[in-house]
Amino acid sequence: MTVDKNLDGASRPNAPRAETTVIGAAGPELRESLFDLGRPAPPPQPFNLSAYCLSAATHAPDKVALQVFHEADAAPSEVWTYGALAEAVERATAGFLALGLQPGDRVLLRLGNTSRFPLLFFAVAAAGGVALPTSSQLTPAEAVKIAEDAGARILCVEDALAIDAPPLGATLLDDAGIEALLNAGDRAPAREMDPDAPGYLVYTSGATGRPKGVLHAHRAVWARRMMWRDWYGLEAEDRVLHAGAFNWTYTLGAGLMDPWACGAATAIYAGPSDPAVWPKLAQRVGATLFAAVPSLYRRIVKYGDGLETAFANLKHGLTAGEKLPEPVREDWRRATGKEVYEALGMSECSTFVSSRPGWPIKPDRAGWPQRGRRVAVLPVDADASSADRPVAIGAPGVLAVSRDDPGLMLGYWSRPEEDAAARRGDWFLTGDLVRMDPDGAIAHLGRADDLMNAMGYRVGPQEVEDALLSCPGVLECAATEVEVKAGVRAIALFVVVDPNAAPNEETLQAHAAARLAEYKRPRAYHIVDALPRTATGKVQRKRLAAMAGPSS
Repeated sequence: MTVDKNLDGASRPNAPRAETTVIGAAGPELRESLFDLGRPAPPPQPFNLSAYCLSAATHAPDKVALQVFHEADAAPSEVWTYGALAEAVERATAGFLALGLQPGDRVLLRLGNTSRFPLLFFAVAAAGGVALPTSSQLTPAEAVKIAEDAGARILCVEDALAIDAPPLGATLLDDAGIEALLNAGDRAPAREMDPDAPGYLVYTSGATGRPKGVLHAHRAVWARRMMWRDWYGLEAEDRVLHAGAFNWTYTLGAGLMDPWACGAATAIYAGPSDPAVWPKLAQRVGATLFAAVPSLYRRIVKYGDGLETAFANLKHGLTAGEKLPEPVREDWRRATGKEVYEALGMSECSTFVSSRPGWPIKPDRAGWPQRGRRVAVLPVDADASSADRPVAIGAPGVLAVSRDDPGLMLGYWSRPEEDAAARRGDWFLTGDLVRMDPDGAIAHLGRADDLMNAMGYRVGPQEVEDALLSCPGVLECAATEVEVKAGVRAIALFVVVDPNAAPNEETLQAHAAARLAEYKRPRAYHIVDALPRTATGKVQRKRLAAMAGPSS
């Protein structure tokens, strides 16, 4: 295998050839599911994520950094240059300091989809505080619970998203207070911070349990550089169109932090939800990168026209949040002539496995560990012998990332027992059930906590879903374990079908029988209008199971 050098000074492999068997620290004789190649350069000292992400303001102050659209057929409602962004953040930073914000203080952001969100997020970090972005879809009660759990010192809450009462001792800033903050007369530069100092706190969506805080250091933004080359192919000349809202960490990372740190431009849509707007916006801004969840790619292909022309400037698409079904990838390729690259990650470590420009796409694989990551597949059972030793190549297990990864969270907020449970030896357990190929490619089999028990066998829902997605007329599907009668549980499949070519249950059963072992086949099929999802687009399997209900 030949190697070249990347910008961080670490060796990287060329795209693997068919005869390549393993990429790993132990060389071609490796027989365990371990991927270890290269190390990223450490962040500079001191390091503040805000100053880092807005550094283009010093050498390209007049370059457009952000456009915000409310209508696809109209000019952007907001246009920000790097110089204007940096000035606005410095004014808000001075405002926070005037309020007495101290390093480590948490600031909750409950805002609509406007530029206020990134301005305040980066100002909090610049002041040394810990930004706490929340979804505008949370109820007031849910937002207050998060503020209380985090011990938020300041709450920035727009009037349209008002809460009943702030936690005792917290300062509440409404619309008027936020505007005063953003228009402070003074300007303050970013504090010099230790790279390991807390920088921002995000709460998981609660798809598998109650939301919990994930605390990240300032260095987490520096660690995202591994995604630039091994997922985005990101360059300063790029124009990034992101389909998410500002308050979503997928958007904050892939739509703002990374493009701005690289000196690229980004565009965000803040209008009514409609899949037809994205081709129009892509053409209007000349998007070279487009980021969305898989379900939106499917809807764009289904409802969009002239996609090849609309996405003519696109280098490729990016997707994360859930597994990309192969039929969706193929439909997108046919409609646009472009590739879409998938990434696998989590709030605790962002993305760390991805397909990448210049490497061949492997069907039904999320991609390879990004160069600079140390990744392993460990036994599912924590009490198994050698529980922290990788399983054999090709065997299913839990995906784990090195505890030394610079992008890994500092820990779960005020939950030491959950933090300890997620760590095994030198590894952090992601909770994703995967299988590693001999060349290091990762097949995602679903969440380990979503494993179903069928006739005494453990079955991952992803395997069942992949088999049924190829059935004509199936648009989406999700498998989960349900109670069919008292004390008896079985696999059920919930299916969204094409009304013009809807398969019946017999067709679905026959399709499953040709592709799955008997114990893996669903015992019940439910046709639904849509799959219930979290605010971040992930399927809520527990809600599906509740929808089915016990049968007598």
